[in-house]
Amino acid sequence: MSLETKLSRTPGRTADSTDIDRTVAGTLGIACFLGVWSALATLVHPEYLLPGPLPVLSALGAEFTTSAPFVLPVVGVPVELPRALTRLAQTSLHLVPGLVIGAFVGNAVGLLVGYSRRIDATVTPAIRVLRPIPELAWIAFAIVWFGIGHAGAAFIVAIGALWINYYGAYSGVHGVRDGYKEVATSLGVRTHLGMLRHVVLPAASPSMVNGFRTSIGRCLMIVVGAELFGAPGVGYEIINASNNLDMARSMAYMLLISAVYICVDSAYAMVETRWFAWRP
Repeated sequence: MSLETKLSRTPGRTADSTDIDRTVAGTLGIACFLGVWSALATLVHPEYLLPGPLPVLSALGAEFTTSAPFVLPVVGVPVELPRALTRLAQTSLHLVPGLVIGAFVGNAVGLLVGYSRRIDATVTPAIRVLRPIPELAWIAFAIVWFGIGHAGAAFIVAIGALWINYYGAYSGVHGVRDGYKEVATSLGVRTHLGMLRHVVLPAASPSMVNGFRTSIGRCLMIVVGAELFGAPGVGYEIINASNNLDMARSMAYMLLISAVYICVDSAYAMVETRWFAWRP
């Protein structure tokens, strides 16, 4: 076999072996995590303080076999669902609107501020004042302005999504090469709107999409915290179960929100890979 043939076959074999290695390593990592968790659970007393994997899985199964009503938005019709799905649906009423609104505002403002030096100089000082304020610090305002319910929790989520998407768009615009703008100008792009549409937005879109992906995970954490003040959802179930010392049920909902994130992030990563297959 020639040296050229060996080299041509090596990359495929290396890629396959890398995938296998990653699968094996991931399986071992999960096994080690479950082993450490089980060992710690046997050392902690009383047992309810740190339930092991089996009690948590049992509690999670009970949440899928117990029903709870979910009121469909807009039409107001109650539907019986497994309690776990009801809580996830209630959480989605906070997560999705807040994520969409925050991402839209954050990307729009980030594009404008990143594109215009004048707007950047005017707006950035105020942004530096507001950005360090934690999202959950706005809970008091959410309760006063919107009450305890879906709107208040969505408001908190929107704040969290806004900043991540803002900086994703802002950094994406600053990463656009001046050569792209010069070529566009030579080809007849004369207006700022045309430059944004044909050059800046396409070039900044990978950074913006990555920022949105990051904001999904961040907003899942925020929405759980936002529901702790009484809005119905997964977060409320976590705190309610812990108040009743039912830590297995509390941890079951923690695992549920983690599983949701893994599924959503994996699906988003697949879509992102297809959209930006042109990237080097």
